[in-house]
Amino acid sequence: MDIKLDPSRDDLPLMANTSHILVKHYVLDLDVDFESQIIEGTIVLFFEPGDRFEKQSGSTKDTCRSESNEACSFRMPAPCQSPVTDTRTFSSKTGYNDFAICGKGEKDTSGKDGNHDNPEQASGISSSKYRCDTGNHGSEDFLLVLDCCDLSVLKVEEVDVAAVPGIDKFTRSPKLTVVSEELRNQIVHELVTLPAGRWREQLDYYAGCSQAPGCGELLFDTDTWSLQIRKTGAQTATDFPHAIRIWYSTKPQGRSVTWTSDQSGRPCVYTMGSPINNRALFPCQEPPVAMSTWQATVRAAASFVVLMSGENSAKPTQLREGCASWHYYVTMPMPASTFTIAVGSWTEMKPEPCLLKDLAAERALSPSEADFRYVGVCGHMEYPCRFQNPSATAQEIVPHRVFAPVCLQGACQETLLQLVPPCLSAAHAILGTHPFSRLDILIVPANFPSLGMASPHIIFLSQSVLTGASHLCGTRLCHEIAHAWFGLAIGARDWTEEWLSEGFATHLEDVFWAEAQQLAPHEAQEQQELKACLRWCRLQDEVRNSPEEMQVLRPNKEKTGHVSDSGSSVIKHGLNPEKVFMQVHYLKGYFLLRFLAQRLGDDTYFAFLRKFVHTFHGQLILSQDFLQMLLENIPEENRLELSMENIFRDWLESSGIPQPLQRERQAGAECGLARQVSAEVEKWIRVNRRPRKRKRREAEEVFEKLLPDQLVLLLEHLLEQKTLNPRTLQSLERTYHLPQQDAEVRHRWCELIVKHRYTRAYKDVERFLQEDQAMGVYLYGELMLSEDPRQQQVARQCFELTKEQMERSSAEVVAEMLF
Repeated sequence: MDIKLDPSRDDLPLMANTSHILVKHYVLDLDVDFESQIIEGTIVLFFEPGDRFEKQSGSTKDTCRSESNEACSFRMPAPCQSPVTDTRTFSSKTGYNDFAICGKGEKDTSGKDGNHDNPEQASGISSSKYRCDTGNHGSEDFLLVLDCCDLSVLKVEEVDVAAVPGIDKFTRSPKLTVVSEELRNQIVHELVTLPAGRWREQLDYYAGCSQAPGCGELLFDTDTWSLQIRKTGAQTATDFPHAIRIWYSTKPQGRSVTWTSDQSGRPCVYTMGSPINNRALFPCQEPPVAMSTWQATVRAAASFVVLMSGENSAKPTQLREGCASWHYYVTMPMPASTFTIAVGSWTEMKPEPCLLKDLAAERALSPSEADFRYVGVCGHMEYPCRFQNPSATAQEIVPHRVFAPVCLQGACQETLLQLVPPCLSAAHAILGTHPFSRLDILIVPANFPSLGMASPHIIFLSQSVLTGASHLCGTRLCHEIAHAWFGLAIGARDWTEEWLSEGFATHLEDVFWAEAQQLAPHEAQEQQELKACLRWCRLQDEVRNSPEEMQVLRPNKEKTGHVSDSGSSVIKHGLNPEKVFMQVHYLKGYFLLRFLAQRLGDDTYFAFLRKFVHTFHGQLILSQDFLQMLLENIPEENRLELSMENIFRDWLESSGIPQPLQRERQAGAECGLARQVSAEVEKWIRVNRRPRKRKRREAEEVFEKLLPDQLVLLLEHLLEQKTLNPRTLQSLERTYHLPQQDAEVRHRWCELIVKHRYTRAYKDVERFLQEDQAMGVYLYGELMLSEDPRQQQVARQCFELTKEQMERSSAEVVAEMLF
């Protein structure tokens, strides 16, 4: 490869040579073993060489390195077709699908022909010789490079797709009568380019091909970040086998897979997808341009539930000896990094009968929603697209399920279950067609390192969102639902432009949540202004306490989206453990979008956003794709100094606070909800100043009831006070029932406890560090900085109790603070 990685840096390499060959479909056939903490089995990859795409839509390299405003997508000549999607698993009419669901070939671990995971025994591939850019090398063999880390690769073989019954329908040339590499590759080409209307047939044949016999082992080698495969005599990507099978197993400490226990103490496993995405779950092409579909059969003990990124609501097939098999598939091509899986003793949570009434009722379309009913051909590669399906376009609430450990059933009933329908309906009201046909929501174990994560058809939520009232749960659910459009249906072509996902989701969570609560316009505006006030404080704090180079939203500047000739690249700071905890790309992205919405007006801005979603769904974008389309939709006389250059300079390519945001915050008046908080702060300051023994005639302060975000702001203001006495803290705790509030409020309460060494409430800090690991890392630092022996003991004891289960990046950061 032409990427030279400096091991002293914290950059993440994407090694796959996607400019030469692309995975179009994965078929996974896996067993989950909780005793050994290993997932093992096979993955079959179906390829198309890059030169085919060069003929259809220009050079892959040129398309993906272009600084033009055309989104990176490989367009097919046929228009987007849209059958009504059937959510059943595919039928077994061709006779070989039973093998796809239940069958499992024998693993050959003998390592014959020199195919070894051990570099010292490897097959003779010279790492130096074959680490060059591999397109066509004359006498050298073509080298397939896949992203791979923390995996044991046992064998790689070519798949004899020509042996599948009925596959001869794909052999159109009369000259190809003898089974050959050319014939097999032609079959795969015909299969991967089937029109969208034949998606079910395509899945059937993929399943059949995945169970076909091997027809020759391939040479391979592994290093830290990649799996390299070649076939002797195959000198170009076109000559290389278009269907290969890899036998492999994960490792217990693999960085893509988290083995842990759920809140009921039962074993479970889930994939986090960060920071190295899925390369320790299966060998894949990680660069986002390698958009593919997938299907997977996963076997586990019958007592476990398997959830996955799949558009079918999978049900288990019972196998012998207490084993069950689950099958999922997707038909919308997406980057491999979006794939996720979770296996555990989850229970499906269903709402009480009294909550079901009216939840699924559809609202009449308002005139403002009419402008997302576009007609025409989609701009993405062909797949069964919901945006072209009238019934999908009108569907406000997609089918959904909620899963959690049974011990959290009460909390799910009280908060989450009743929020899902109005939040889904609100998202539809704002953006239109849901990109995905169904949704599972899983409450993940306590060690999950963030409040939520969205993947196709599935959302992970932290248990922390279930405490307190519905506010935190609702806003976080809205944030993750927003990712269906921004982050999944529309992805960033360059992973350093995270603001295109997180900035949009942060901005839209407020809008969705206001719609879900059916707030009056003035109420919605007040709550959003309050949220902006909180985020402004957070952004200032983040900018003060983080390295400047990590505050830039577009660190590659004019080289954003550029890759090497092979398609490989390096993601700046991708392995820096501190980056996981930074919010700059969320906050600066949010403020940029808020700035643009204010300049255009909400009606114009959201009408544009619906148009943008319709134009770019199913594609990968760079910042300029969004900004240029936005500017084109603003009359020139109304642009008021808005330009691509100014936005890049002020918002995306500079560290620190953007100048337009500085000017806005300095000139802006405090919103009504924030003024109310300021008045309450003054009351608490007076209470804190009073002597221990008050005069009898001195009136008690009367405190107003505050919203959760107001409570957060109140506590942040009180954190600025040099001293708060124990009586004041005790009164605060009682007045607002702080230990029972949501996790955002309790986090600030814990900060106050630590700052003022309020020993009687240390139990609240201990509880937070153990039960709210998604948010607790910062508190460890505060406890240690205090240099108070008792507080440091609290930190070390809590870490000792949780370190074995704690997510790896979090554990590394905390250990560095403590020792």
